[in-house]
Formats: sequence, structure tokens, C-alpha cells
Amino acid sequence: MRNFIAFIKRFRVFLFFALLQGITFSIYFSYLQFPKYQYLTSASLFSGNILKLRNNLTKHFYLNYNNSILQKENIALMDSIPSSFIKLDNGLVKINDTIFNYQYEYTPAIIINSTHNKRNNYFTLNVGSKQNIEPGMGVFSSNGVVGVIHNCSEHFSVVKSCLTKDINIDVMIEETGDFGLLKWDGEDSKYGTLWGISNDSKVKKGSKIITRGGGKIFPRGIIVGRVSKTQLVEGKPLWDISVKFSENYKSLQRVYIIKNLLKKEQEKLESDTPVNNPK
Repeated sequence: MRNFIAFIKRFRVFLFFALLQGITFSIYFSYLQFPKYQYLTSASLFSGNILKLRNNLTKHFYLNYNNSILQKENIALMDSIPSSFIKLDNGLVKINDTIFNYQYEYTPAIIINSTHNKRNNYFTLNVGSKQNIEPGMGVFSSNGVVGVIHNCSEHFSVVKSCLTKDINIDVMIEETGDFGLLKWDGEDSKYGTLWGISNDSKVKKGSKIITRGGGKIFPRGIIVGRVSKTQLVEGKPLWDISVKFSENYKSLQRVYIIKNLLKKEQEKLESDTPVNNPK
């Protein structure tokens, strides 16, 4: 710690200059039209490296916070291991590796740039196609769902977060099994909306909202949030359900990217299934 303080004192002028530069670039990139023509400028190599440098200069001031987050992530990762497998054999006599088939794999990443107060908000991550990241992959944290990969460059990727207009993540009420889509109205970054639940269903305040697992992006069971309040939709037999997000998107720093290894197999099977049965 003394060496670190001595380092800061010795290079304080340079570090202060670098910090100001980082803030300047951050303000500049934040006010760009974002995204533009379906390509996000923060995924470029140049701006990505600037954001990564800024993150490296400031991360030492949050060591205690980051260590706490890492502990939670380790627990979350261990808890998620069973959901990474799909069971192939219903036998209960013997358990070994041959009765499970690996379905999901995870890649850790750090957020180096983000927004949370716009109508559509995005996160920039420090991993890209070089780490086998592709558009359409799910992103989550130790506290819950974060969003979906929108675009990638070789070393960086951009996440369309839950705080966007058309996120539409497949979710369900854990207690009842009723399912619908997660949406965001663009107002409060702490709350989303669960849409598509019939008002015939009994929805309790505090009910846990989790991923349904049917959208080929997330496995079933990753928490999204909890029911905050409900009200009837005028003229429709539906509930308008407010969901308080389990993740605080303003302070989020570390995430996991999830890849469904059986996604193509499921898509092929579903594409071969006729939508309408002939009479």
C-alpha cells in the first residue's frame, strides 16, 4: 500500500492529466449518436482502448468494492453450474459424467463504459470476437440479468442492456409459472415491466421474476427482479406488472457472457416445425 501511495505521489501530475483526458473522452463518446447505423462507436478498437485505459486508472480506488463483487460472482457461478447442463438420462441409481451434456459456457468480462439515463442504454465490455463473443449472447451478473450482446469488434463488444426499448427477454413468475416478456418504459432504471400475464392469474407483490429459458439465450432460473406492483391494463385482460430489477445498472462493473452451445440445434428443430397444421 505504501508503494502504491508513493507511486501516486511521484506520478500525480501525469495521472491527473490522464484522468482529465479520460473524462474528456468519456463525455465526448457519451454525446455521440449512439448507436448509429447499427454500429456502436465504443466497440471500435480506438475508443475501446481509451475506455479501457480510463478503467485501469480508476479501478484501484474501488478495490474493496470489487473484491466484494468478486465474492458474490464466485457464489453465483457455483450456484449456476447445475443449470449449465441438460440431463440426458432419467436414471437415479448412478450419477456420472456420461448422463449429462454440457449446454452453456460462460466468459467473464468487465464493463469499461456504460449509460443508464437514456431511452436506450448500452454497456461496452473488454472482450470481443477474439474471445468467441457473438451478437445475440446473453449477459448476466451475480445479481441478475443484464442484457444481450448487440455488436462486437475483435477486442470489444457492446451490450444492449435491460434498459432499452426493445429488449423483450423471456421471463416468468417463479411462483406460478406464468410467463411473458420483460420490457422497459424508459423512465426509472430501477424498474422494468412484465408484459403478457393474464389478469386471471394471481400475482403477488414480491414474487420472484426469473428467466424462462425458452428464448435460447438464457437458461431457466436467472433472477431478473421481483414484482413491485400490479394494475389492470385498461381494455385488455392483462396485468401491467412493475418489476424492480435485482441489479443496480448504475454501479455494475463485472458480468458474465453466456453461450448456449445447443442453440443451433434448437433453432433447426423449431424451423422444421410447421406453424399451422393443415386441416
